[in-house]
Amino acid sequence: MSPAAVPCDERIRSYEDFARVHQFLLSAAGIPLSLHRRLYRKLADEVFDGGEKFSVEPCEGGRQRRLVLASETPLGSESDVFLVDHAWSFRLADALKQLREVPGLAERMAALMCVDLDRRTEVEESDEQDTEKTGSLEHVLQVVEKEKTRTQERGSDFAAWLELEELGIDDDMLVALNLSANFPNLVALNLWGNRLQDPEKVLQEIGKCGRLKALWLNENPILNQGVDKRVLDALPELEIYNSHFTSKAKEWALGFCGDMVGAENPCLSVESISLENVVALDISDRSIHKLPEVFSSSKLSSLSNLNIRGNPLDQDSGDDLLKLFSGFTHLQELEVDIPGPLGNSAICILESHPNLTLLNGVSASNIVEGGKHVVDSALKPRVPEWSPEESLAERVIGAMWLYLMTYRLADGEKLDETPIWYVMDELASAMRHSDGANFRIAPFLFMPEGKLTSAISYTILWPICDVHTGEECTRDFLFGIGEDKQRSARLTAWFHTPENYFIQEFRKYQEQLEATSICPSTKETPSTKSVRPSDGRALRVLTDISQVEEFLTRPEFVLTTDPQDADIIWLGAQVDSELKSSLGLTDQRYTNQFPYEACLVMKHHLADTIHKAWGSPEWLQPTYNLETHLSQLIGDYCVRKRDGMDNLWIMKPWNMARTIDTTVSGDLSAIIRLIETGPKMCQKYIEYPALFQGRKFDLR
Repeated sequence: MSPAAVPCDERIRSYEDFARVHQFLLSAAGIPLSLHRRLYRKLADEVFDGGEKFSVEPCEGGRQRRLVLASETPLGSESDVFLVDHAWSFRLADALKQLREVPGLAERMAALMCVDLDRRTEVEESDEQDTEKTGSLEHVLQVVEKEKTRTQERGSDFAAWLELEELGIDDDMLVALNLSANFPNLVALNLWGNRLQDPEKVLQEIGKCGRLKALWLNENPILNQGVDKRVLDALPELEIYNSHFTSKAKEWALGFCGDMVGAENPCLSVESISLENVVALDISDRSIHKLPEVFSSSKLSSLSNLNIRGNPLDQDSGDDLLKLFSGFTHLQELEVDIPGPLGNSAICILESHPNLTLLNGVSASNIVEGGKHVVDSALKPRVPEWSPEESLAERVIGAMWLYLMTYRLADGEKLDETPIWYVMDELASAMRHSDGANFRIAPFLFMPEGKLTSAISYTILWPICDVHTGEECTRDFLFGIGEDKQRSARLTAWFHTPENYFIQEFRKYQEQLEATSICPSTKETPSTKSVRPSDGRALRVLTDISQVEEFLTRPEFVLTTDPQDADIIWLGAQVDSELKSSLGLTDQRYTNQFPYEACLVMKHHLADTIHKAWGSPEWLQPTYNLETHLSQLIGDYCVRKRDGMDNLWIMKPWNMARTIDTTVSGDLSAIIRLIETGPKMCQKYIEYPALFQGRKFDLR
């Protein structure tokens, strides 16, 4: 933010004063001219009336909040403007200290960021009391007997579906239930959230239920003992295990996801499953690596709505999948990760499937008209995660990157080197992202005294389209940023984007670097020779540096003012081709500057130079230019996280020194968000650096 220059004693007394002093700020913020006068009045009178128009509601199980228009009167596009206070402003190095020392700050931020939810609530207490009542063998036997009677009434050959979720069942109780004898045709067993922990007892009992098609053991202690393979081996017909498709998934699994199979219609035989009647099929988040063979246009001939989000599908090529889906002539609505298994472009997907009307909930015509290659409206949001042992301050540090905003101050031509980060108040912080946002925000400095020292920071909020009562109020977290600036990758800071895509990009980049090396593995030591003239005369030095002129007194050197006469050129000015030409300098003269020195002295050029010359040498830590290779970095991060490797990274500006705006973090959201304060290089942090007397050091 760079305010216009004004006399030191000029106070803002009228709208005209406000408009003149804040002209640059108003333009930079993009606030519509029609709202300037209204904004001035609210700033001058400190009117915070957002609470009269909006309300905040919990969502995502209380782990997130959303903003809703509560006013009975709709808001028209650019009809009003609202002031947003900054609940917390800080420089990054001071964040944890402030949270620990400023009274009430950690508590307020923890509530705003929804990281204080583990305090016992009445609902949780009620649930625990219910569990204590139901966690007895007598109660479970009653549930089983009731289901047994219901199954017998339908006939001896009728398949059984047994729901035993969160009943406090332990290993001995499971044995006592004798499920295989009571339900010989048991096809689905839900044991989610019980107390099963003995692999031998559990495997013995479920192994007797050889006709099982679906089994849920989620949130049982037994899963911590690596029993998955043994379960799959014990049940040859199992198609769904812990909500995921197994390699044996066929008609039954597809029928379950297409609402043709369920507790009321368990379906024991394939013949009773009519896949041709499935209109909508949701197989999202089923951990599918390869689609079942029965997933075909001939079997699913009526399919018009398909959701395949959250599946790796890495055993099917993108071309094969596109060809497969093109056979579904009735398919009109498709949900798929983009970028993902069908490629990186929503437009290319639509070109392959001209019958689609909706892609990820967005109109196909809007995607084509807007040139949107990535449609992100249905991505799952990241929600804060923490451990019970963490203090509120530590939890806030972990969650804050989902909420932070940033700006830099400038006075005249001087730019503040350290950015300011801030959290908007509870109202504006509840605004979630949308690709088709209905509001826009912008940081703004109001200077009531007409100078920077009197500035008060706000965020300005205004509607950019008509908003109706009860409608969610959203903003675009990456307003003005398209795919040319890595929009899809940057959304990973707030959303769970398809990891498989980024891992593929990382692998391709890795292979590219490994195949690159224009430097030989061994080089001969270059020969050297003295720069002293053979006739023993003194070397003539041309310089524009006063210290050289004053202190270069050794007899081996003499100063000269004639460029043509000089042996050594020692200048403070940049010696470029233009200067060489004007002074008539040749490459035979020694110069104190490297030609094209930027390839060494600027971090992004240095990394690029090394990668082009050496590929990926073992002496260079993994290094990424966040302006151009963010996708590859995310892929590297995901692989390290998956493999349990260290994931600490250091981010440095391209062309700054003295650790200015330099950060070390293992938080992927933080790494991505730090791009907002300027171009960065990101390098894997050295876990075990060489130390001198316990401290890091460098040689210069």
